[in-house]
Amino acid sequence: MSFQATAARSSRITKSRRPSAAASLRRTISSPTSASPRRKSTSQLARSISYGEDGPLDDTGIVASFAANLNLGDVPQYMEYIRNRMFDDIPEKGAGMNSVRIAEVLNHRKALPPIVTIAHIDALSASSTRTEREIVESTQAGVLRRVTIPDRGAGSAAVGDGIASVLEWQRMVHADTDLDDDLKTKYVNIMNANPTSAAISGSLFTSGELSALTSSGFLTTCHAPNSSSSFFASPGLKSLGSLSSLSSAGSRHAAGSLAAVGGASAPQHIAGGGTGRRLTPSAAYNFSLPNTGSHIKLLVEARNHLLSLLNRSKYREAPMDLLRERWDGGARGAFAGLLPGRTKKWKGFWGLRFEWLLEECVGAGLVEVFETGSVGVGVRAI
Repeated sequence: MSFQATAARSSRITKSRRPSAAASLRRTISSPTSASPRRKSTSQLARSISYGEDGPLDDTGIVASFAANLNLGDVPQYMEYIRNRMFDDIPEKGAGMNSVRIAEVLNHRKALPPIVTIAHIDALSASSTRTEREIVESTQAGVLRRVTIPDRGAGSAAVGDGIASVLEWQRMVHADTDLDDDLKTKYVNIMNANPTSAAISGSLFTSGELSALTSSGFLTTCHAPNSSSSFFASPGLKSLGSLSSLSSAGSRHAAGSLAAVGGASAPQHIAGGGTGRRLTPSAAYNFSLPNTGSHIKLLVEARNHLLSLLNRSKYREAPMDLLRERWDGGARGAFAGLLPGRTKKWKGFWGLRFEWLLEECVGAGLVEVFETGSVGVGVRAI
């Protein structure tokens, strides 16, 4: 018994039910795709449904914490765990990275400051309130120091709100070859005397000392950044963004002259954030770490890229395994044959680990992860 009814069967015009020889021949040589171009195969349909392409993923509950099964007892342990997992290992030979590029990647990683964002710790900890209380206590005890860079986002998404180990901070000061020993000792003593103060008076240092410390990246002036400077211009000369006020100097003065690079006070102007003001003992200064700008730039661009990968899906969500494939540069064979070293993960983000970035985005409130009950953990943009 047939359950099909067509227009031809109900009309007055009757058609032969037996196909012609030509039609049979066309049907024999045609491909399954051309025979029904609008219909997905069974395997394709099952895969698209499982990946949420034809509808939103099932949500059986939000994942409360990434580190529920980790034996991490305090904030310093969280910090060590986060920092040790920031990057993937360098790909093996034949991955599209020569020795020069490998050295460049390793040096860039090494130069990043030992900063961990508060958002990342919140993503791992079971109680953000307890974590914040511990951070306050550790800061007062001189074990940790808060790193706050203004105008770098708001709320939990702020990339300029982090912490660093005081011991590592002071180790970096002593290892800096551009500072003399007396200034290093003075800086460390002032840090110890102001464990909870983000800002100090410039009167604690001479003008020459302020210039050396800002150029090395251990101090920055306390004022809003100039709109003409790069968003990623960070404290210190070692991690500068581009400044339009300085780039235009070369067009008005002879090449190779001191005036072409901004004049004798250019280093002070740059270290001060590009506003053109001189470093003076009467101003207030923030404690900072070298190359903080590189750290912020990496976080902002990596976060944005992960969100753009989620936006490829209709409902701005995807299974975590699929999102990881997209981040690594090999989702569904779209990048088949592309060497790992040629992917954006390695060319633009220095091998930043997917799981590390996902934790960062969850803590910042940019995405949420949830159990689907069918395809594992799902990730959704908020």
